Formats: sequence, C-alpha cells, structure tokens
Amino acid sequence: MSRVRPGRDDSPDRLYTLTGGRSSSGSDAFDLVTLIVAECDPVPGMQSEHAAILRMCRYPTAVVEVAAELGLPVSITRILLADLLAAGRVSARHPRAARYRLPEPELLEQVLVGLRNL
Repeated sequence: MSRVRPGRDDSPDRLYTLTGGRSSSGSDAFDLVTLIVAECDPVPGMQSEHAAILRMCRYPTAVVEVAAELGLPVSITRILLADLLAAGRVSARHPRAARYRLPEPELLEQVLVGLRNL
C-alpha cells in the first residue's frame, strides 16, 4: 500500500504544467517565512492556483502555509508566487527582525552566579 503525499501524485506533468515548465522562480524574494499579502481579488480566467493564493492571502500568510494549503511543494509554490509578484497581484514582506539586543555576557554570568547562590 503506498502513501499519497501532497504534491507527489503520479503525474509530474501536472507540476510541469502549473509552472509552465520552469523549475525555479528566478527570484530570491521568497523564503519559507516570507509573508504574502494579496493586492487584488482573483479575476475570471486566472489559473486556479493563482486564484487560490489570492483568496488565502487576504491577510499575511507565510509561503510555507500557502504551499501546505495548496498541497504543493514549496519550490512550485515559489514559482507561482513569483508570477503573482511580477504581475503586482501580491506583495512579499519579510517578518521584522527582533529589535532588541541580547544582554552582555557579563550580565548573564552575574545572573547565573546569583541564581546559583540562591
């Protein structure tokens, strides 16, 4: 008995068709945690996966979440997202890095010594 895995059906032609034969997005704009936000609603005649992405990204959604929801490999999802980004239908935002500094090592050592003395 074989297990069915998302995006791993027996038809690699489907993935080839979804991406127009491309194997990479040609862009480094997307990593797994890049947040995608739809800039418009789906339009008639749009590829169904593109329309699904626009519907699910009304609020910021991570690339990995989009891939999981579509049941597609992340590499294929990145290509679809690159198409939408080039058309101006989505925007990509990287999560903000923490704006705090870690305490100095000396301070951490003093806290550790204090805790050991308790």
